[in-house]
Amino acid sequence: MSRIQQRFASLNGKKALVAFYTAGDPDMNASKEIFAVIEKNGADIVEIGVPFSDPLADGPTIQAASHRSLKNGTTLKKIIQLVTDIRKTSELPIILMTSFNPIFVYGQKEFVADAVKAGVDGVIIPDLPPEEAETFLGLAEGLDMVFLLAPTSTPDRVEQIGKISKGFVYYISLTGTTGTKESLSVGLEEKVAEIKKTVSLPVLVGFGISGPEQARQAAKVADGVILGSAIVKLIETNSDSGERDRKLSEFLTSIQTAINP
Repeated sequence: MSRIQQRFASLNGKKALVAFYTAGDPDMNASKEIFAVIEKNGADIVEIGVPFSDPLADGPTIQAASHRSLKNGTTLKKIIQLVTDIRKTSELPIILMTSFNPIFVYGQKEFVADAVKAGVDGVIIPDLPPEEAETFLGLAEGLDMVFLLAPTSTPDRVEQIGKISKGFVYYISLTGTTGTKESLSVGLEEKVAEIKKTVSLPVLVGFGISGPEQARQAAKVADGVILGSAIVKLIETNSDSGERDRKLSEFLTSIQTAINP
């Protein structure tokens, strides 16, 4: 059983909190510090974003973070080393969220070997659909491959994703790119309920969750929530590390309180 699966098993009905941030923004040392703050303040899983020059699903906030990170010289190899360093003190589940290109350039087999050795637990690759994932899935022993569903996903697609995903299923609450929104999409409750009839894995909701109220709404119907842009924006707008860590702590605590009152 992977760390991700163990984490869900230990929740005992509580809702999961998944926190995303971009590695290397503002720098790699800060990325290690930010991970520690996220862990200390109730996250169940951390998604570490791998910056890429041509992202598929990222909105302007995460695109800007990727740009800053790439200017700092962040690479996939350095991110895997970051995970190795984190694993010296933490057993919190770690997922890398990345476009497929960095993995392809790295070498799929080499990436899996190095990632598993470092302590990566899973991957989310938004631009690697099931139809094109057979080779990677065949190599990805030791990694939970998390696939995405959207409001436009057909019943057949839901069934397919439910069968091949590991760890959990990531439900994109709206069509479009990542970013904070004022309200969640209409029909979220019905769509998630429909998915959960078919999918046995936990279903988590991400995209557009900007604060406690949206998180509370999503957690009412899903098994947990995923926050990204709101965290990345908070990191961007607080250059002082002490202030950044304080505000991040407060934000994560407010989300955890909202989803598990």
